[in-house]
Amino acid sequence: MPKRTDISSIMIIGAGPIVIGQACEFDYSGAQACKALKEEGYRVILV
Repeated sequence: MPKRTDISSIMIIGAGPIVIGQACEFDYSGAQACKALKEEGYRVILV
């Protein structure tokens, strides 16, 4: 899929509070998504 040139910023909405023991996995996946998008040149906002 070609990179869209009309998008410069992407907002990622985090998982929020969940049960004990799962937060780490969701934090890690959100952080990896942010890292990958930044490497592609997007401005990333994590909420």
